[in-house]
Amino acid sequence: MPVGPSSAPSSTDNGCNAADGNVLLYGACWMKVFTTVAARAHTAAPDDVHTHEARASAPAPAGQTRVHIEAFAAADEWQQFVRTADDATFFHSAAWKAVLEEAFGFQTHFLLARRAGAVVGVAPLCELRPLFGKPRLLSLPFAVEAGVSAVDDDVRRGLENAAVDRARTLGARYLELRDGGGGEAFHLRGDTYCRFRHRLSPTDEDNFARIPRKRRRMIRRAQASGLQVRVGADLDIFYRLYAESQRRLGSPLLPRMYFATLLRHFGEDVVVLTVWHAATPVASVFSFIFRDSILPYYAGSRRAPAPCGSNDFMYWELMRLACRRGLTTFDFGRSRRGSGAFDYKRHWGFEPQPLCYRVHALGHEAPQRRTVDDPRLRLLRWGWQRVPLAVTMRLGPLLARHCAPYFT
Repeated sequence: MPVGPSSAPSSTDNGCNAADGNVLLYGACWMKVFTTVAARAHTAAPDDVHTHEARASAPAPAGQTRVHIEAFAAADEWQQFVRTADDATFFHSAAWKAVLEEAFGFQTHFLLARRAGAVVGVAPLCELRPLFGKPRLLSLPFAVEAGVSAVDDDVRRGLENAAVDRARTLGARYLELRDGGGGEAFHLRGDTYCRFRHRLSPTDEDNFARIPRKRRRMIRRAQASGLQVRVGADLDIFYRLYAESQRRLGSPLLPRMYFATLLRHFGEDVVVLTVWHAATPVASVFSFIFRDSILPYYAGSRRAPAPCGSNDFMYWELMRLACRRGLTTFDFGRSRRGSGAFDYKRHWGFEPQPLCYRVHALGHEAPQRRTVDDPRLRLLRWGWQRVPLAVTMRLGPLLARHCAPYFT
């Protein structure tokens, strides 16, 4: 793909191999500094948590068969439950087990509940081990939501208890379930994050009319500049744009292998839409499809000389694509309150819906807020924005892998 003068050297660049040692040395130093500061930031400021009232675990109703909890065995029966359960989400899908294990080497602990032989609940869990301190058990990293999905409260309690037992066996610092529920001895994490989604109308005209005036003007300007969209899994183009955006934000990027693994395991449930200006790709979005929803989940764009409104045009074209495929919900994902992404989604006319995550601290102090905007990390973010793009693309995935326990 066309790249600017500040892009990574090609394989024929005489200085490329000589720079490898510098990249590795720089990476080792940055890893040490970043993880040390991240660990301190993670354990310093108290989170806005509220203790949920404990309730005694109720026995199974009279005449009802006992619930049995077991480890993940067959993807087909797990996925059949996820396809039909009212409270299941895209992040409950069985394929996430393979994605997290293959792309990051994480240890997963997917729990399944049965009653009379039938699957009646699932709880996908992932073990995260930081460079410093005890492991964390989370459902799931990189997910807006997950946690327990169950047909009734009895099954839910069984899976919750099994998850707590598993975390205790692992010696975990805490267990986090991203399902907005309650449960014994869980803390509710505050309203740090909100999600944004709304229903789509069947026609482009109605959907366009719902977009605030300023966004509509930006879309029209982008259309007038001759932008075009292409739909297809051109992962290299997407990843380059994603890497550029993450560098501007001062955030380590996730590894390319992660996106390749998502494409391999989710297949037609992944859509990669790219915006082109003549022969130059200027923006791209990596989206998931689940039931009647489309979830634009990862995106990237060029800063310059991309035409004005290219991101607005990209999301508008994704809405149009969703409607053509018969989808009825546009899920804009989560954003932290006060962030630029939070404001951007509100400017699109989406209303924030608070997300509630629950945490069992396993005898330790109340879990701490995890956000890359911690004041202790501002200097690191400032420095990361000034690191050459070639270095961020080599070092970023390594940082993301080891720092996921702190910020995910």
